[in-house]
Amino acid sequence: MARGPDGKGGGAGFSLADQLFNADSIGQMAAEYAVLPGFDPELFRSTALAGMASRGLLERLDFLADCVANQLPQDFPAMAGALEAAMLPPLDPTRTDDDFGKFIHAVPGILAVRHGLEDHRDRALDLIYSATQRFSMEFYIRPFLNRWPDETLARLDRWVSDDNYHVRRLVSEGTRPRLPWARNITLDPLVPLRYLDALHGDPTRYVTRSVANHMNDISKIAPDSVVGRLHAWRSGGRQQARELDWMTRHALRTAVKRGEAPALALLGYAADAPVEVALKLGTERVAVGELLRFAVAVTGDADCAVIVDYRIVFARPDGRSGEKVFKLKTGKVKPGIPLMLEKAHRLKGDATTFRWHPGTHALVVQVNGVDRARTMFEVVPG
Repeated sequence: MARGPDGKGGGAGFSLADQLFNADSIGQMAAEYAVLPGFDPELFRSTALAGMASRGLLERLDFLADCVANQLPQDFPAMAGALEAAMLPPLDPTRTDDDFGKFIHAVPGILAVRHGLEDHRDRALDLIYSATQRFSMEFYIRPFLNRWPDETLARLDRWVSDDNYHVRRLVSEGTRPRLPWARNITLDPLVPLRYLDALHGDPTRYVTRSVANHMNDISKIAPDSVVGRLHAWRSGGRQQARELDWMTRHALRTAVKRGEAPALALLGYAADAPVEVALKLGTERVAVGELLRFAVAVTGDADCAVIVDYRIVFARPDGRSGEKVFKLKTGKVKPGIPLMLEKAHRLKGDATTFRWHPGTHALVVQVNGVDRARTMFEVVPG
């Protein structure tokens, strides 16, 4: 289950905020900052713990930054020096993935934005450079991109070839046009393509995953640019073929759902694949909360790679329609050997982001992005 910035989700009674910010993690922070002259770890611990219960995840981070800043020099260069002096050693440089860092180490980024953005840009960017080697600063580089685009991009031009892969990842992740939870940036979304050109050949999955996610973001804005870049990367030969294949699939996942022919062709799926599709419903009337069962047979006279998806076109009381694509199967069709698929799609009545309405809905099967079969079904109250 996706979790929002309030830290909720994951089942009844679960709180990501409590998991990340609790007596143990706050105690760790107190111990780290205790190395600073004049810092009172017990005062920090008691104040921070007292303020946790009433706050969500991101609010807790802001409050922890308050508690730290209250005991630091208020002159920003001195504050930045103290924050760097309290930092743990950088994250393990021998790892290549799944090493995001601990949320408690986001505090230097928060304070860099609060106290350094306007009057101490360069010192604040130095602090972000150090901090991102302990916890990703992707949220906190974005205000600098908005306020000081040219100067911040000049930093990223250097960081893109940094020895530390967390710094290299920041260049991609921090410039994503649609970074989850993060504030928007005003940067032209095609400007960071020069960084992705450099980073697509990175040896660490942590970086290449970010590049692929970034490309997927751009595909929603400028799909032709993404397909063109992926073609160029294949020709350049700077990344291992298997890794680039993974990146390509990941970068084009939204384009594939939309059935965009250039993206599908790059992945080896022809829009004009010589196939036929038969679609059969288990029942034409389904109650909310029940399963919509259907079977699909894909046949062809030649070997053919196929991506089979299905799309539900929803009826709404105001007469408008909405739709959503769902994955079904990736496979091959061979002469005389049909691809037989079955699916049971539950019409959830307790979904938080969507509500089923009684009425006539459509079920569409698409192969390689092209609609091949369509039928109607009735949704009745559960």
